[in-house]
Amino acid sequence: MKCTSCKKGELIPSFIDGQFRAHTCSNCNGNWILIEDYVAWKERNPQYSFDENTHCDVDETKQALLCPVSGTIMRKLRLSSATEHRIDYSANVGGVWLDKGEWELLKEEGLAGSLNALLTSHWQRNIRINNTKDKFGNESYDKVKELRKWLYQQPNKADLRSYILAEDPYSAER
Repeated sequence: MKCTSCKKGELIPSFIDGQFRAHTCSNCNGNWILIEDYVAWKERNPQYSFDENTHCDVDETKQALLCPVSGTIMRKLRLSSATEHRIDYSANVGGVWLDKGEWELLKEEGLAGSLNALLTSHWQRNIRINNTKDKFGNESYDKVKELRKWLYQQPNKADLRSYILAEDPYSAER
């Protein structure tokens, strides 16, 4: 397989931290991991603890990447609300592309043991909720959430949204 990121190297069979199967690019040192390999290893090694005392220089591919197996566009998923960093996930194949240093970043953030959880809609939704709460503050977030719930129950919700968003809702003549 050709590397999905640099397009120059070959993906060579390897092991992440000598623990579970991956394919590492011979040029950019990125890693292609099938989640089924990671989960199977994790089930066989439930007590394994990753060393979180690592520091790394991380490369991150900003553009969309194509899955090296299916050729489809992979999704960029956030690691946590504490970082803007994203990893690439192919839902079609169940594979993750980790740019050089991203595995070490996952360990540093204490997320290496939760790689499969990062890929879930529940995890990604919680990141969005936490970011919104951080942006607005808990009290404002709770009020806006309550207002949204009320608004979506109203039969004239489009008019109400227009009224709320208008700089001067009474400026237009009827």
